[in-house]
Amino acid sequence: MSTFFSDTAWICLAVPTVLCGTVFCKYKSSGQPWSWMVCLAGLCAVCLLILSPFWGLILFSVSCFLTYTYLSGQELLPVDQKAVLVTGGDCGLGHALCKYLDELGFTVFAGVLNENGPGAEELRRTCSPRLSVLQMDITKPVQIKDAYSKVAAMLQDRGLWAVINNAGVLGFPTDGELLPMTDYKQCMAVNFFGTVEVTKTFLPLLRKSKGRLVNVSSIGGGAPMARMASYGSSKAAVTMFSSVMRMELSKWGIKVVSIQPGGFRTNIAGTSDKWEKLEKDILDHLPAEVQEDYGQDYILAQRNFLLLINSAASTDFSPVLRDIQHAISAKSPFAYYTPGKAAYLWLCLAHYLPIGIYDYFAKRNFCQDKPMPRALSMPNYKKKAT
Repeated sequence: MSTFFSDTAWICLAVPTVLCGTVFCKYKSSGQPWSWMVCLAGLCAVCLLILSPFWGLILFSVSCFLTYTYLSGQELLPVDQKAVLVTGGDCGLGHALCKYLDELGFTVFAGVLNENGPGAEELRRTCSPRLSVLQMDITKPVQIKDAYSKVAAMLQDRGLWAVINNAGVLGFPTDGELLPMTDYKQCMAVNFFGTVEVTKTFLPLLRKSKGRLVNVSSIGGGAPMARMASYGSSKAAVTMFSSVMRMELSKWGIKVVSIQPGGFRTNIAGTSDKWEKLEKDILDHLPAEVQEDYGQDYILAQRNFLLLINSAASTDFSPVLRDIQHAISAKSPFAYYTPGKAAYLWLCLAHYLPIGIYDYFAKRNFCQDKPMPRALSMPNYKKKAT
């Protein structure tokens, strides 16, 4: 009897030891093996303190197995010059992403709005011969189909490993009532319908490789933010589209990922000339009653919000670039990535806080109206309303 219990004890001790050693050896190459060892030792101590030695070791063994299984899926696949398509490669994040993936050894197809523009020329000049620049305005199906034909001809039977839908526009951030319908339509045309059009066109090549579809959305598509009615709505559509496609394309072996970055300083906000044009467009098309209530000073002051966005945004794209690399390279990528300062926090607040509390924090951070709309600044406005 004592021999049986002795053998059982040794087995119970040996199994978690082997599992712990396996996890440790697997992640020794991560550069932080001792941090993993400390975490595992702490987990073992907690299990033994809370439970009996037998059940503590069982729980620890299961934890080691689950940890090993989970982290095994995070290993990066070899690049092997895998082919990826990136839209919006002219400037900003898309431009940086094309360079980054080219440096990693990917074969990059950079879709650009203007193949003869400075952004496209810089890609040709600074990147390796593996990178190809493609004229692709994603609001024009003819250009998308032409780009598809060129990519298919160059790849032949290889298949396309990843499509990264990055191209997007911000529009003019102001109250939703003030935005002309052209702004809503443009945001949807580029951010959503363009993403859908590119996806549908290139899916046959993704099926060949059982590759990745990566859609760049925004925290604005999951966390409501004032002055982002057109942009946030279009990005919310992209996020939902990604979720549905993730379920539908799993049977083909294609993994779908949604990137929801926080604030990064790209060219999406446009230039001063573009802002002036949008301001003029708003003032020219607003009904007289609406313009009277808001006042011209309030409308023109919205430009300050754009300046606030740029000043608070990060110029370091590396968190987004690393997440996209992981999305297209990991054996089992995550469904969602939220790079950027407090991006994940804001999404959690939007989903789990009571609406009133979330609105309070969102207004404190994103909705400091100076000046107020003209009608609200009038002392007798409330009396008229009652």
